[in-house]
Amino acid sequence: MKDVLAFVMAGGRGARLMPLTQDRTKPAVPFGGIYRLIDLPLSNCINSQVYKIIILPQYKSQSLNDHLEDGWNIFNQKLGHFLKIVPPQQRIGLDWYRGTADSIRQNLYLIERYRPSHVLILSGDHIYKMDYSLFAGYHQEREADVTISLLEVGTELAHQFGVAEVDEEFRILGFQEKPREAPKTIPGDSSHVLASMGIYLFRTETLVEVLTSGNEVDFGREIIPNLLNSHRIYAYPYRQQNKIEDYIYVTMPDGERQLRLEPHTRDSAYWRDVGDLDAYWNANMDLTGVEPYFNLYGQRWPLHTYQTAAPPAKFVFATERSDGFRVGKALDSLVAPGCIVSGIVRNSVLSPNTIIRSWAQVDESVIMDRVVVGRHCKIKKAIIDKHNIIPPRTTVGYNPSEDRKRFTVTPRGIVVIPKGHFKEEE
Repeated sequence: MKDVLAFVMAGGRGARLMPLTQDRTKPAVPFGGIYRLIDLPLSNCINSQVYKIIILPQYKSQSLNDHLEDGWNIFNQKLGHFLKIVPPQQRIGLDWYRGTADSIRQNLYLIERYRPSHVLILSGDHIYKMDYSLFAGYHQEREADVTISLLEVGTELAHQFGVAEVDEEFRILGFQEKPREAPKTIPGDSSHVLASMGIYLFRTETLVEVLTSGNEVDFGREIIPNLLNSHRIYAYPYRQQNKIEDYIYVTMPDGERQLRLEPHTRDSAYWRDVGDLDAYWNANMDLTGVEPYFNLYGQRWPLHTYQTAAPPAKFVFATERSDGFRVGKALDSLVAPGCIVSGIVRNSVLSPNTIIRSWAQVDESVIMDRVVVGRHCKIKKAIIDKHNIIPPRTTVGYNPSEDRKRFTVTPRGIVVIPKGHFKEEE
């Protein structure tokens, strides 16, 4: 995909992810122990051979900038490959980026400089694996001006998304913004709708034309609906078309399980917008278990990130006369390098350099880097941001009314402890 220039929108405030976004932009929020949210679309680009990438940050971007500079300095300028971070520069006015379309408009000079045949527009805070080369092939086969990746979701969820109305060839005829009643369903499938994923592929001529002829600020709400009668706009049915091949275990007719190269159905269909704290917790929990809903261990579709210089994780087993056995276990959990586990961890995600002290219990929780969970603590269904030293015998997640007095508690009952709340171990 030599002629594709990718723009990654990375300026989200992430207000519904507070307090995790108190000091960082949404795409910089940690995920899966060692990653940041932005690593997912960037890895998709690399794996799809999209090597010309421009990041458009805006709010609280220093953490994001540091991560990109430290972990994504992998491009060969001699081959024309690059990753550039382009904040608002007020080149055409006094505004910051006002929306997705406006952020591209303010950087049209970069499109003129690199002269791509197509422009790929992505969100920097969604969790999914997608082969953009298949997306581009679909777009070119239909001679489309714009192609939008759309997710097949049940009609009961239509009110959460922008929903496209399509014909039998999946050409987009109309667009409904979060319809409450009678959403337009997929032809031949009355139980599902096509919901926008915020992923667009434009012919460059079309994109430049619409951005220079108007002042619209958003692709989904304004530009796409305005183009329906004048341009060829197609829907890319994500779950039908996206195929991520990887080595997976397949059960043979005789019951034997063999490792074979096959399309990984779960990864090919998975997509999450971590729009709020409950969705963020759910996405992390999707990584745990024997057969996770989203697989981080694929060999053919690796996820790239900055690798922390830390020793291997350590699990402690020893005895002490006064308190009995000290056993370090992690069950159905992800444990990052640098962790020392002396307690019991179940169905959780531990980021680098986390310490779970003796006789502590951590269940269904997301623990970020450099957190110490003190002895005899009981932590359940929590998100603990970095640089926290949890005092011994602290209980979190077992008494919602008490938790609400000190912390954010989500509608689902997830307790969120902000960065640096506990300063010293008692």
